[in-house]
Amino acid sequence: MHNISSNENGSENKLPAHSENGCGNHSLYNNILVQQLGSHVSMSGCMACGAEVTTFTPTDERNIVEAHCNGLLGTFYCMVPDSMTEEFLPDDRIIVACEDTTEIATIREAGEFVRIKRQKAGLYGELLPHILRKVDENDLLTIEKNKAEEIRAVEAFKVKVQKYNLNMKLIDVHYQFDRNKLFFFYTADGRVDFRELAKDLAANFKTRIELRQIGVRDEAKRVGGIGTCGREFCCSAFLCNFKKITTQLATEQNLASNFSKLSGPCGKLKCCLSFESDHENGSQKSAEQKTPEQQA
Repeated sequence: MHNISSNENGSENKLPAHSENGCGNHSLYNNILVQQLGSHVSMSGCMACGAEVTTFTPTDERNIVEAHCNGLLGTFYCMVPDSMTEEFLPDDRIIVACEDTTEIATIREAGEFVRIKRQKAGLYGELLPHILRKVDENDLLTIEKNKAEEIRAVEAFKVKVQKYNLNMKLIDVHYQFDRNKLFFFYTADGRVDFRELAKDLAANFKTRIELRQIGVRDEAKRVGGIGTCGREFCCSAFLCNFKKITTQLATEQNLASNFSKLSGPCGKLKCCLSFESDHENGSQKSAEQKTPEQQA
């Protein structure tokens, strides 16, 4: 059984039917995107004179994967050294070297899909973290030890916050894989003087302490959850950064009559409001670029 889709030329592409398992569906989805993304030429323009400029990003031929780390790296690209011959697949756990530290991460995407995704984003040749190895048994022991320390850090943080009477809500704790630094991610209504707190935590855990204040949208991204649509939060599933979401986007989509349903769990307008706007802008731009003969 095959599914049929049409390409830009109007011809039909036969695509394999969906696999019954999630991994197969994920691979199929990426294959479809690779086929449909097409040309890597993008258009930009001058706001002053209206002149359009065609730009072309070369293909980065390095072996690069997209991975996710709970620390400051977040979702990022990392390079597979040429000396490594083993295959890296989604959901593989890896040890990554970045500047002066090492972190543990999980691969999200690999292969041709990452190469095209980077090209579409205009990324080429930049300095990237590199993979040291896949996680082995010794690494698993270190991970379990770090997790135990993170649990202890949560309780210690709550006690110290009460001790210094600070208005801080702890969201997440992350211990670097090499144990060089312990991160505390928190939210607060305003700026907090946590100098004494940081000194106390550093004396307790015998490592460098970094306290990071984050916003409510970053909180939702780190905690994760299920949205009103029944799917995982967009911010925790695939968004790498946040766009500015305004009520004008809702008005343009005739959704302004019920703003109470347009707010996400973070209390801000839902990120998905920008998806429709991006699609409409792209469609309008494509229509403007067509000649009268093509439009006919």
